[in-house]
Amino acid sequence: MTSIAVIGAGITGVTTAYQLVQRGFDVTVFDRHAHAAMETSFANGGQLSASNAEVWNQPSTFLKGLKWMLRKDAPLLVHPSPSWHKLSWMMEFVLAARSYEANTIATTRLAIAARRHLLDAAEREGFDFDAEKRGILHVYESRAEMAHAAGVNRLLAEGGLRRDAVTPAEIAAIEPTIRGDFVGGFFTESDFTGDIHKYTRHLAEACRRKGATFAFDADVRKLASRGADGVDVTWKDGRRPQDAPRQQRFDGIVVCAGVASRAFARQLGDRVNIYPVKGYSVTVNLTDEASRAGAPWVSLLDDHAKVVTSRLGADRLRIAGTAEFAGENRDIKAARIRPLVEWCRTRFPEIATDSVVPWAGLRPMMPNMMPRVGAGRAAGVFYNTGHGHLGWTLSAVTADMIAGEVEARYARPRAAGFRQMLADTDLPAAA
Repeated sequence: MTSIAVIGAGITGVTTAYQLVQRGFDVTVFDRHAHAAMETSFANGGQLSASNAEVWNQPSTFLKGLKWMLRKDAPLLVHPSPSWHKLSWMMEFVLAARSYEANTIATTRLAIAARRHLLDAAEREGFDFDAEKRGILHVYESRAEMAHAAGVNRLLAEGGLRRDAVTPAEIAAIEPTIRGDFVGGFFTESDFTGDIHKYTRHLAEACRRKGATFAFDADVRKLASRGADGVDVTWKDGRRPQDAPRQQRFDGIVVCAGVASRAFARQLGDRVNIYPVKGYSVTVNLTDEASRAGAPWVSLLDDHAKVVTSRLGADRLRIAGTAEFAGENRDIKAARIRPLVEWCRTRFPEIATDSVVPWAGLRPMMPNMMPRVGAGRAAGVFYNTGHGHLGWTLSAVTADMIAGEVEARYARPRAAGFRQMLADTDLPAAA
């Protein structure tokens, strides 16, 4: 049986493992934490949102970044301290603006295709992940924001998504609890939300039942390609730090390691220019009846504040937002959390915010905002990483795609359809 190592047990790693084990591969997943989904897949915004497929590579984003650079509470914060990695990433980010429309359309198609794979796996394996299929409502407070959204709608429609314009009165009817002076919005009935941590943990257990091995507390130190002879994985056992590093050879490898993918790719002879873009969230515990009644069930995206919400069951509301370019820094800063709590109190005054759990995670973002899905230079090396702010949204389909490529490499059936899907979505072959 062909052996495949998957590096990373976040949402992309676990969905990749699931697709590979379904195809009959001998799969081992490595992660430095004690459980699956303990980093960026722990407490994200919760949205599975084709309606948020617009890539960020456009002049208005560049201008906002410069305007907000010195504001600690800005939705987009770029720390002025320079590094070659940050500068090279920013240069490529600006150059990718020429593909803004094509990449937005391709991302929309991927997001729509991902829904079926994600829901099918949960139904097949029989687990719940607090899914709420009530749509996603985008709201706007200025006519300029609304006009830009109408332009984006054309691209989303070309990608196959229906997103309907709604009036302020219709916003109030769709989600009666929200407060604000809105000029209008857009509603995507087909989008939905769910708890990424629950989903990933349950799917990891399904992988284990099907024969996959999970090496947790495994701090992977080195990946080395041996060409046709496979790939060596060297790791330290976090539970036994006094022991010498372990090494195991696999026929192939899929790197799904989030922000660590860049360093692993370099070891394997590839350039995958991922930058860690920090995002924050708060989970508001709805501890009383008034808070539960005053919290939204429909998922929201407030364009002006760059904030999203997801209702996770009866007793939790997830509020997430902001993008911070500060390198590989996981510190939770009060100045970044405070605007999320204040936004909640303004938009939903009936919610008590006396029980709020803050979190921060690093989005693995490519300069062109497209995931890196495909083979590396060396035989048996593959990547499924760099999903940025849409890892939860895209993971199920990119896992299916990369498993199809692995299947093709090892002369298994059904590969042509997946190669065609890659061509149809215009994903970059290298970066």
